Amino acid sequence: MKTSLLLGISLLATVGLTACNPPEKDPNILYSTEHKDPIKELEVDQVPSGNMPYYQLFYVPVYSNIYGDEDSPKIMLSATLSIRNTSLNNSLYVTKIDYYNTHGEYVRPYLTKSIELPPMGTLNYIVEKMDDTGGDGANFVVAVESEAKNVSPLIETIMIGTFSNKAFSFTSPSIAIED
Repeated sequence: MKTSLLLGISLLATVGLTACNPPEKDPNILYSTEHKDPIKELEVDQVPSGNMPYYQLFYVPVYSNIYGDEDSPKIMLSATLSIRNTSLNNSLYVTKIDYYNTHGEYVRPYLTKSIELPPMGTLNYIVEKMDDTGGDGANFVVAVESEAKNVSPLIETIMIGTFSNKAFSFTSPSIAIED
């Protein structure tokens, strides 16, 4: 009887502990205002129909690591992709955020649906320091559309790292590319 009771209690405790959600480790969720994925929060089911007057692809370099010195040749960096809608009146639709590695090979998409950035809205998305799937020459390709012709989004990456007892950060701007 005692054995069955102990077995039942330990089974109940095991089920109870495994049913709890583990703490979220994705920094995009951890550091967001409401602890939700910022991309999922901006997703839209449908982009306005018709050909948008503004469509542009952007190449955005990401430095996942840089050379330090002969003692520590590889310094890992965290990176934030920042997409900013600079329009006071018009939404911006981001229809693609794809990640490529140093060799130009496709690594993964960041979008499953298009997202809408409201006027003056910003999306920041973190690539963790230990994510070296892109290598030292990683990059994003970002596709943006708008119902207004005169939009000019600001898209860049911000890299942050430490080396020895020093910290540093730098930005890398996007450039418009042809599809």
